[in-house]
Formats: sequence, structure tokens, C-alpha cells
Amino acid sequence: MARYTGPVCRMCRAEQRKLMLKGARCMSDKCPLNKKRGAPGKDPKTRAGKQSEYGLQLSEKQKLRRMYGLLEKQFRLTFDRAARKSGVTGENFLQLLERRLDNVVYRMHFAVSRSQARQLISHGHVLVNGKSVNIPVYEIKVGDVVEIKEKSKRLPVVQDALNEVSKSGTMPWVSVDVDAVKGTFNAIPRRDEISDLADIKEQLVVEFYSK
Repeated sequence: MARYTGPVCRMCRAEQRKLMLKGARCMSDKCPLNKKRGAPGKDPKTRAGKQSEYGLQLSEKQKLRRMYGLLEKQFRLTFDRAARKSGVTGENFLQLLERRLDNVVYRMHFAVSRSQARQLISHGHVLVNGKSVNIPVYEIKVGDVVEIKEKSKRLPVVQDALNEVSKSGTMPWVSVDVDAVKGTFNAIPRRDEISDLADIKEQLVVEFYSK
């Protein structure tokens, strides 16, 4: 499967926003944005003028895609599914992204980033309803139980990630048993519950793909 292998901090610099792609490093002094580094490129100031409507839509799409760590084809296919569902397309889209197994593992703090969550899943460390699942795109349903395999629960990367539960808690649609390294997906999140996407304008993404 194709994947991005370049410097991920460059993505945050391009968006001038912390996309939380490297876990704790993003909150440390090592983060390029904390050092007030500008956008990548030879002379980004020459591109800092007023954006066109298309430019705004493209920027918002790229920002959201990079946050969830998807390539363009995966992202577009997910949007197409959201567009076919009844209801508000933008909210449907975010809900489908949130129901991906790699995102749920990240939301339950079994991994410090979505990319690390994908690695845990693809290496066979994750169970869904007691069965091993190694497909990061697997869609979680309400009531599904996600846990780390017994022999993998003491992995340093998992234990380090779990420390975040006591600091920041979990999103309201998931519950986590830290001692058992197990969590339950309790509900489909509402748009206003996804607090770390409060500044995302998903309607611009809908407009971009609806051209």
C-alpha cells in the first residue's frame, strides 16, 4: 500500500497548524511551529497573498487529509461514500473518518499518533471484539470493543500513549479501561463533539469535491 514517507513536520509548517502527526513531539519545544518557523519553500512570503476561493478549498482539504494521514485516493473514496449517505455530507465525512480503526486506536490513546496506530494495527497488535484485525481502514461500529493483544499490552509505545488518558481524558464517544488496555466505541460522534477539528471548515472540502 502506498504511503507518505517524507518529513511530516513539513506538513504542519505548510498549514501553519499543529496537525499532531508526531504525538508528544508536537507539544514539545522541538516542534518547528514552536520555533516560529515559516512555511516550507524557497520564498513562502511571495505566496502569502490573498487566496482564491479554490485555494481556500484546496488548503482546507489538504489540512484535513493530512491530519488523518490519508493519501488522496483514500480520502476521495471516503468522501464519495459520505456524499451517498443521507444527511449533511460534511458531517457524514468526518464521522466516517472518525470510525476508521486507526483513528479509534488513536482516540483511545493506545497510540500517540494516527501513523503509530496504523503501525500497531498492521503488525497485528489490535483486536476488535476479540478478533485480530490488521486493516487500518476497518470501520468500527457502535458497541465494538477495541483492545491491544495481551502480549502487546506492555509495549513501551502503548504504555507511553496511555499516560495521556489521565492528562487529557478521552473523546466523549469512546470509553477506555486503562488497566485492561481496552476501549468501547459508544456512539457516532456529533460534529460539535470533535473538539480538535473546531477550526476545520468541512463545507469547503465538500465544495472542493463537488466541482
